[in-house]
Amino acid sequence: MRLMELFSSTLSAEILYFLVLFMEEISKNDKIGEKAEVVEYEAKKHYSKTLASAIAASIVVSGIMGAIAGFAVSETSNKEIRKIIEQQRGIEATDDADAGKAIKNNRSVSIIEDESATINVVEKASPAVVSVIVTKDVPKLDSYFIDPFANDPFFNPFGFREIPREEPETEKREIGGGTGFIVGEDGFIMTNRHVVEDEEAEYTVIMNDGTKYNAVVLARDSFMDLAVIKIESDKKFPVIKLGNSGNLKIGQTVVVIGNSLGEFRNTVSKGIISGLKRSISAGDGRGRSELFDEMIQTDAAINPGNSGGPIINLQGEAIGVSVAMAQGAENIGFAIPINEVKKIYQSVKETGRIVRPYIGVRYMLVNKQIQKENNLQFDYGALVVRGRRLSDLAVIPGSPADKAGLVENDIILEIDEKKVTSDNDLSRIIKRKMVGDNIVMKVWSQGREKMITAKLEEAGQEY
Repeated sequence: MRLMELFSSTLSAEILYFLVLFMEEISKNDKIGEKAEVVEYEAKKHYSKTLASAIAASIVVSGIMGAIAGFAVSETSNKEIRKIIEQQRGIEATDDADAGKAIKNNRSVSIIEDESATINVVEKASPAVVSVIVTKDVPKLDSYFIDPFANDPFFNPFGFREIPREEPETEKREIGGGTGFIVGEDGFIMTNRHVVEDEEAEYTVIMNDGTKYNAVVLARDSFMDLAVIKIESDKKFPVIKLGNSGNLKIGQTVVVIGNSLGEFRNTVSKGIISGLKRSISAGDGRGRSELFDEMIQTDAAINPGNSGGPIINLQGEAIGVSVAMAQGAENIGFAIPINEVKKIYQSVKETGRIVRPYIGVRYMLVNKQIQKENNLQFDYGALVVRGRRLSDLAVIPGSPADKAGLVENDIILEIDEKKVTSDNDLSRIIKRKMVGDNIVMKVWSQGREKMITAKLEEAGQEY
C-alpha cells in the first residue's frame, strides 16, 4: 500500500513537471512564466514525497489553470476591444501589424480593381471604335509648276523646256481623318459633322484590326456637330452600347478612345467628368464657329483626330461624343451628350434623315434689364418678336405656334410647368422634345395669363 502511494505520488509529480514545461512553451505571459517556475521548483522538491505533496501540487496546478483561464479571458477581451475599434475604422484585423497590412492590401485591391475596370472597358469598346479617313482627288504638286522661261527663245532656244499643262493632273490623297463608333450591328456609325462635311470626298472606315471598309454619309446635322455614316457591307459589326447622359455626375471616371492626330488609331486616355451643361463656342480653324449647349466637360485628353470618338463610362457605355478641346489650356475637352446622339441615330435609322421638332417663333429671352426698359410684367420668359428684316416674322405662318394662337409680343412664361429662363430657354426645351409631342405653354398675352397647347411638327430644311 505504501508502495502504491509512493508510485502515485511520484507519477503525479512527474506529470506535473511535464505539464509545467508544456505550459511554459505555450504561454508568453511573464506572470504565468513566474508561476510556472514556482510550480517547477515545488514539483522537483516533492518529487519523491508522499501523496500529500501531490495533493499540494494539484492545488498549485489548479491555480495555474485559473491563471491561464484568466489570461485567456483577458486576451480574448483585448482582442474583442481591438476588433471593435478596427471595425469602426473599417479594418478587420487582430493586431496593429495586421491592421497595417489590411490597409495596404485594401489600397492594392482598389488600384487593381480600378485598373481592371479600365482594361475591361477598353477591350470591350475598342473593336467598335473606328478611324474615319477622308480622301479626295487633289491636284498633283508637280503639275502646279510653272516655268516662266518656257516660251522664251533666249532661255529655251531649242524648246526643250516642258510647257506647263493647262489643267493639272489629280491624284487621290488622304486629306483628313477623325474617329467614329459603331452603334448598329448593320454598320451605322456616329461621328462629328466636321469630320465628314466635304460632300465631294470619299470616306473609308478602318477597324481596330486594320480591316478597311468604304462608308457613305447618310445625314449631317445642321444644328449639332453630328453625322451618321454607314459601312457598305452586309457583315455584322461589334457595337458600343449607348448609355444615359441624363444621370452623369461630376467626378465620374470616363475613358476616351480615338484616332489621335489622325495617326494613332484607338489611342486611350482616362479622366473624369469635370463639368456638365457647359455652353461653348467651337471653331474649326477656318474662321467658322458654332455655339453648343449642354456640353460635357472632361479632363481626359482629347486631341485632333479624336473628334467623333466616344467617351465611355466604366460600364462600357458611350455617354458622349468628343467634339472640341479648349485652346491654350490643358485637359479641358468637351463632348456632346449621348442622349442627343440617340435621337439623331434613331431618326436616321427610321426615316433616313434627321427629323427635328420646331414650334415656329422668333423670340428674345426676357431678363431684368429688358423688363425694365420695356415695362414688362415679368423678368423671365420668351418674348415673341420680329427679326431684323421685314420678312422675319415673329410667328411663322402655318407653324405649330401659329396654329396654337401665339402672336407677336406674347411672352411664353412656362412650358410643361417649367419656367423659360436663360438656363432653360425655349430652343433647349423644344430640342428635347419629339415630333408629335404636345406642349402646354403658360403665356402672358395682352395683359393676362392663358394656357395654350401646341403640337410640335417636323422642322423643314430652313430650321
